[in-house]
Amino acid sequence: MKSRSVLRAVAIASAAAAAIALSACSASTPEDAAAGDDSGLQTVTPGKFTIATGEPAYSPWVENDDPESGEGFEAAVAYAVAGQLGFDKSDVVWIRTPFDTVIAPGPKDFDINIQQFSANEDREKAVDFSSPYYETTQGVVSVEGSPAADATSLADLADVKVGVAAGSTSIAAVKEAIGTDPAIFNSNEDTVQALIAGNIDALVTDLPTAFYNANAVLDNGVLVGQFESSAGGDKLALLLENDSPLTDPVTEAVDALREDGTLDELAEKWLADNAGATVLS
Repeated sequence: MKSRSVLRAVAIASAAAAAIALSACSASTPEDAAAGDDSGLQTVTPGKFTIATGEPAYSPWVENDDPESGEGFEAAVAYAVAGQLGFDKSDVVWIRTPFDTVIAPGPKDFDINIQQFSANEDREKAVDFSSPYYETTQGVVSVEGSPAADATSLADLADVKVGVAAGSTSIAAVKEAIGTDPAIFNSNEDTVQALIAGNIDALVTDLPTAFYNANAVLDNGVLVGQFESSAGGDKLALLLENDSPLTDPVTEAVDALREDGTLDELAEKWLADNAGATVLS
């Protein structure tokens, strides 16, 4: 793999872009939480703010799979939201969850979950979402020598094998933009391995992750381009339990961070900019 410093250099240059079981129940009752939390917020553990992320959590969202460090865009956003709600960094508790199965009805053992979830009509029937903290589109990654590496249009991708992660909005984006059914893998990491092994010709994922895969994970990676925002644009939001009492205050916290410029500052610090990727049409 290429070094993190390479990734950061790429990000700057392009700025011109396990598991905790789902069935586990809340660690405390609402009455306990209300009684023990000075903030008045009903959190799963009184006085603490429990944040879930993926296993593993990867760059540029979380650096070195260490969300407690606060390094990486989503780790930094999560701590900023906690601070906006009145929690100190020492009050934040991190846990890990899967990505796809957590988007299901039922009690959650976290207050918020952050791992590139985008809200849509189907998901909102099962869980709550905050207002978005970042908007991105989908990127296409290949490797040198692959039939997809030289693609300059969506039509050029119609006859190649494309892979995506299970449960991701990339599935619908590929169907809409390219008009084919992608191969589906358990995770983004599995999709990368399939590309390395030659089982697929290209992978599709959110654009910041596409930048990272092309420039920091794959030794011979190629960022083929990005879909137009109308074909797979994602508004990433924090996931909460359905009808959570925290949904409104968390949304207000995200909105405040957007309005005061914090979200833009964190995106500029941690994420590659979209401007470096060709728009495929």
